[in-house]
Amino acid sequence: MIHRDAENTVKRLLRGFPAVTVTGPRQSGKTTLARAIFAGKPYVSLEDPDNRIFATDDPRSFLERFPDGAVLDEIQRCPHLFSYLQSAIDTDGRMGLFILTGSQQFGLLENISQSLAGRTAFVELLPFSVNELTRAQKLWPDVDTMLFTGSYPPIYDREIDPEDWFPAYVTSYVERDVRQMLKIHELDTFQRFVRLCAGRTGQLLNYSSLATECGITHNTVKAWLSVLEASYIIFFLRPHHANFNKRLVKTPKIYFHDPGLAAWLLGIKEARQIATHPLRGSLFETFIVSELVKSRLNRGERPGLFFWRDSNGNEVDVVAEKEGKLMPIEIKSGKTLTRESFKGLQKWLALAGDAACDPALIYGGEESFRQGGVKVTGWRDCGVVLTG
Repeated sequence: MIHRDAENTVKRLLRGFPAVTVTGPRQSGKTTLARAIFAGKPYVSLEDPDNRIFATDDPRSFLERFPDGAVLDEIQRCPHLFSYLQSAIDTDGRMGLFILTGSQQFGLLENISQSLAGRTAFVELLPFSVNELTRAQKLWPDVDTMLFTGSYPPIYDREIDPEDWFPAYVTSYVERDVRQMLKIHELDTFQRFVRLCAGRTGQLLNYSSLATECGITHNTVKAWLSVLEASYIIFFLRPHHANFNKRLVKTPKIYFHDPGLAAWLLGIKEARQIATHPLRGSLFETFIVSELVKSRLNRGERPGLFFWRDSNGNEVDVVAEKEGKLMPIEIKSGKTLTRESFKGLQKWLALAGDAACDPALIYGGEESFRQGGVKVTGWRDCGVVLTG
């Protein structure tokens, strides 16, 4: 098992909460993490029909089987259980009784906020981070292979080719979850929609363009994006509100949580295609922004990440809230840096003044160094940029 950075966070939270809820995409390692932390406690999957029927028909008897707690996997499959779980937790009074896992934000968060508010902490577990793969000596030697492969645990645990794994993943999990949540009948249209989203990763979201190209309504675009977000396929980076007397872009940017999935959806068949692909820069930015998100979620923190762009095209790829200040981060996919590479940061720093701290530039090269007051970081070290 590859050690997860979130393990210490979950253990810390279990000391102060009766339960910890671990959410994240399917196949991100939630079950493996939960079972490793609660190695001596029972494990129950509510994907199993027998367990689900028992928990639904007789929830009190179901929970009485676990007087010292348990791992309850995919708990969103049994929403009736939450109220009874609240009573069991309140009656017992001990901390660290249950680890709950769920792969969908829809329903799960709503039920927990109604029944388990204040009784459970949340940890979002995404696929492997660069730090985790580095420790396990499984990080790919070049960034293009990293972009092609992505970070989903089964690809590393089973050593399966991404070209074989991603089709099964999309069919078995993504499309199934979508059918459960939206009852979509035109699956071909939805598949086209997801591929169009992959072609826009790292870019400003344009609802009208997606609707026109896919032949669906504006409202359908919003609904389908919500489902992809709830299933941890995509996420949005919102524009930062600081205007510095400039007119700002108000549209969010769309990102895939995993660059490998985006690359597969784009029809990329092997890693060497990445080097000359027109969306290589977008895939690299997707990879880095996802790593920045992971670095904070694994510590149990909210990401606190934004981007900044004004109406004149001046832009900083990421603005991170850090200790009451704003940390600008520029992302460049190339291995060679020039003066132009730093222009966006320099303009933003001049506007931000005392509000700015620790400017950084992450690029596709290997070395890390300081240049002109900017911390330049190679892609292998991108996971520590926010903690350094």
